[in-house]
Amino acid sequence: MKIRRITATPINLTLEAPYVWVFGELDGFSPTIVEVETDDGIIGLGEAPSSAAAAIINDTLAPRLIGRDPIDIAGAENVCLPFWTGVQSINDRTRILAFGAIEMALWDIRGKAWNQPLYQLLGGAVRKEIPFTDYFSLRGDGAATIGEKTPEEVADYCVELNEQFGTTFFEGKFSTEDPKVSLRMLELIRKKLGDDVVLRIDSNQAYSLATARQLVRALEQLNVRNWEDPVATIEEMRELRRHCSIPFSTHNIDIARAMELRVPDAIVGNPATHGGIGRLVRFIGACEHAGIDFWCYSGDSGVGSAAYLHLCAALGWIREPNQSLFRMQTTDVIEEGPFSPRNNVVPVPEGPGLGVTLDRDRLAACHRDFAENGPKNKYHDSAKPGTYRRLPLN
Repeated sequence: MKIRRITATPINLTLEAPYVWVFGELDGFSPTIVEVETDDGIIGLGEAPSSAAAAIINDTLAPRLIGRDPIDIAGAENVCLPFWTGVQSINDRTRILAFGAIEMALWDIRGKAWNQPLYQLLGGAVRKEIPFTDYFSLRGDGAATIGEKTPEEVADYCVELNEQFGTTFFEGKFSTEDPKVSLRMLELIRKKLGDDVVLRIDSNQAYSLATARQLVRALEQLNVRNWEDPVATIEEMRELRRHCSIPFSTHNIDIARAMELRVPDAIVGNPATHGGIGRLVRFIGACEHAGIDFWCYSGDSGVGSAAYLHLCAALGWIREPNQSLFRMQTTDVIEEGPFSPRNNVVPVPEGPGLGVTLDRDRLAACHRDFAENGPKNKYHDSAKPGTYRRLPLN
């Protein structure tokens, strides 16, 4: 079996309404969908969380891989990525994402060739119902829904999710310029849904160390389960730890630094960010050794999300719920998507490989959106269009 063709397609995934975060309003994501086709007709699927990966794959990496054995993932890495300590330089990060998407597709080919779901290739399932949070934030108006403009409306949205889907795991943006607005959201959710629901928050480095210190007591009283990126650096996070019992998480994957400073308590990642599924498995093993939790972040199509599901099925150390924007997505590129958590969980796909089927009409529509409108601008500030916010906000 040989690789015959590799195609990388940049797409837009639009949310039903743009949510408010630290840098403005985010109305969707622009990932890249990768198809690796073998000479006997198997097509493996992968995803990179950046549209910039498409050109690197199509122009640089694909020509290196045509004619190679798709089962030889180590060999594919050797011809696509320089030695790891070199490729981690700032100029090569997108190359890592690009190869990570290809590597995901090669795992999908393995599963399809051997008629086994990915979780079996990773050692078997320790769970098949994978926990996810539902997301909340202040939101603007979108094509599909009217967004929540006040803390009261956000709390009512969470109550609706609880009543309709059985959601008791929630994560939300805590990054308003006036933190009292975000506090009010949490207070109302806790009041309306009680002490048993899980509340996690993500500040995306919105606040200064001084402001974060002032917020600690109120957040502890609200029994916040986890606080993601409350301040700008891990060093500031270490200082905040002196005042705060709430666990911290971050997207910073510098595990050596985390072990040295003893923060954060969890790292939130994506297979492509690490260079693929194989490297992420090893990274999670290092997290387990260090006693640092790991879970997956959100914003992917059903292709990348299926990879999360299989990883969480196979790796017992992923103990906390993963992030989820499933409920806010208007479409997907797979026939089975968007996934929809019920009672906080999504079942792992049972088909071979990733266990999902590409919907070519949806893929074409999402690519057409990208081609006509360009990539999503997650840094759009509706109050000052064309400019970029500076942190900290407070």
